[in-house]
Amino acid sequence: MLPSGAGTSLSRCLPYLLLVQLGAALTLTGRPAGRCLSRQEDASARQLSSMLRMGSERTEMRKLQMSAAQETSESLPGRHRVGNRGSNACCFCWCCCCSCSCLTVRNQEQRPRRASHELRRDDLPTCEESPTPTLEEVSTWAQSFDKLMLTPAGRNAFREFLRTEFSEENMLFWMACEELKKEANKSIIEEKARIIYEDYISILSPKEVSLDSRVREVINRNMVEPSQHIFDDAQLQIYTLMHRDSYPRFMNSAVYKDLLQSLSEKSAEA
Repeated sequence: MLPSGAGTSLSRCLPYLLLVQLGAALTLTGRPAGRCLSRQEDASARQLSSMLRMGSERTEMRKLQMSAAQETSESLPGRHRVGNRGSNACCFCWCCCCSCSCLTVRNQEQRPRRASHELRRDDLPTCEESPTPTLEEVSTWAQSFDKLMLTPAGRNAFREFLRTEFSEENMLFWMACEELKKEANKSIIEEKARIIYEDYISILSPKEVSLDSRVREVINRNMVEPSQHIFDDAQLQIYTLMHRDSYPRFMNSAVYKDLLQSLSEKSAEA
């Protein structure tokens, strides 16, 4: 009899069938003990042996593909659904190993995260609403980085500049930490802390921020029972990084100069 579930996927039981056929070729009914294989039997046995080796190689290939797929599942969404192979299709190949289990594993890992994504959209805003800044307000941004970061309009303008430098995650992380500090409910704090960790602290995240090893170790220890201040040291490091590295370039950028010129012209017309 075939293994349980073999009827649903022929490729899953292929190694089993090959073993049965090989055993049948080597132990033909009625063959006297010790008789040498005929040429036809020998050729059949060699062919089956070759196919078994190929199946073993494909199994190893699938293991490597599973590992690669799990590491890149965040940055390459939908890659595993190439063509019309369906939910049993292997991630990256069109070979006969169509019963790859990495999709099942990945889907099981993603299921509990769906609620987290909903929480992220509702409770961790990535854009702040703010009125159009005045000329005086925009002019004060040049005085200090602290004054720039005090107003929603200043943060939005700075974030727009960071997007052009592919470092927007620094501002997003800082904003998420500010939102976390406002929470008092323990369960919400734990959920938001986990989301922030996965999005900005984890080395597997494409939006990982740059932190030193000491701060990472402290965060890892405190994630067992996170508080609303678990990321304070990390937030300060990112704030300092934006101040020293990105802020001077922002003041000389087209984003800031164009905004300042536009407000100056409107003020002159008024």
